[in-house]
Amino acid sequence: MKKLFDKLTAGSVKLVEKYLPDPFIFAVILTFLVIIISLFVTKTTPLGIVDAWYGGFWSLLLFSMQMALILVTGTILANAPLFKKGLGKLAAIPKNKIQAIIWVSVIALVASFINWGFGLVIGAIFAKEVAKRVKGVDYPLLIAAAYSGFLIWHAGLSGSIPLALATGGAALATQTGGAVIDPISTNLTIFSVTNLVIVGVILLTLPILLTLMHPKGDKVKTVDPALLEDEPAPAMKNRKEMTPAEKMENSRVINYILSALGFIFIIKYFVDKGFDLNLNIVNFIFLFTAILLHGTPINVVRAVNNAAKSVGGIILQFPFYAGIMGIMTAKGPTDISLAGAISDMFVNISNQTTFPLFTFLSAGIVNIFVPSGGGQWAVQGPIMMPAAITLGVDTAKTAMAIAWGDAWTNMIQPFWALPVLGIAKLGAKNIMGYCLIVLLYSGIIIGLGLLLV
Repeated sequence: MKKLFDKLTAGSVKLVEKYLPDPFIFAVILTFLVIIISLFVTKTTPLGIVDAWYGGFWSLLLFSMQMALILVTGTILANAPLFKKGLGKLAAIPKNKIQAIIWVSVIALVASFINWGFGLVIGAIFAKEVAKRVKGVDYPLLIAAAYSGFLIWHAGLSGSIPLALATGGAALATQTGGAVIDPISTNLTIFSVTNLVIVGVILLTLPILLTLMHPKGDKVKTVDPALLEDEPAPAMKNRKEMTPAEKMENSRVINYILSALGFIFIIKYFVDKGFDLNLNIVNFIFLFTAILLHGTPINVVRAVNNAAKSVGGIILQFPFYAGIMGIMTAKGPTDISLAGAISDMFVNISNQTTFPLFTFLSAGIVNIFVPSGGGQWAVQGPIMMPAAITLGVDTAKTAMAIAWGDAWTNMIQPFWALPVLGIAKLGAKNIMGYCLIVLLYSGIIIGLGLLLV
């Protein structure tokens, strides 16, 4: 059985390394594919599709900047001397390659359940630190383990769909096609028995599955720890030799006052809003903690300049995915969008028992082209939620099926992996072979959970 699994893993890694192009080319291919399919499904004219493409192209600018900042602020925080020392002590706990993979995957899973942006960055940073200390561990697998934690984000405390359900009101009525108006408590979504069982099984078994994937012998791809180190800071001048400008650049007082200003707001934010983590406040916390820990303004500038080298993929690719979303959500002369057509197809073959499973599968397909939780909910919510009521299926469970589908195919979608890859200094093809196995395994667990629990 183990030999068969080893062959499956090796075959998956080889397949992806051979056929998966650079993430930008992947986005371009998806663009061409969506255009061709839309011509036949939505009956939209070629010029109409081009208009829809451009109409969506710049729709993720705010989100793109947030994602670029989560990468940069997370990296500069991790490289602050005090934080780096603490992370190093934690990374020194695993003593061998098996322990390393388990530690990285568990921390990434737990962190992603708390907050998806936090988990995405912390998992990758922690994996890098572990790779510096544990000899013989396969580095691409270690980073894949870190990224695999992202699998459960939409079922966690920052999941956009369960949080949207908890708000209620006119916005929710629009998002669900009028099927749901009153708020649905997180006790029925995030903390439902079905969701907690699926999360629990993944948390307990996925780390073990990842350890079983570890290659043997000359197949192991280790990394030189020196390659993971950032550029050393230049030697600091004696303060008496500094110009007035250099004294300001190296002033700790400026950083202390600035960070105090930031933390005053952070405290006020949590007092006013409770534990409501979103990308903006996570970035704010990362940034001002980094400002405090780096000590001087010039140290912050150098850290940011070093971290910013990794954001190229986000800047280039996110507009293309926004363009794909524009095509997927645009309605043609028949008043149906491509994403809507996919959803309708699965609704038509469902019954009361199979509907949560088919909702999950349809969401997984749509997510490959619309890799945004909010965007996917806007497309599928108005279709799947009324259908759930018609079939007599629990609306909370239906919503979580969409959420799980949205998270599930992220395992083979380079869109969300870009920040992780930027931190790890790897390409998508280095980790996606392992993530493909995670996709297949987790699909079985999630599907069975939605059917049986």
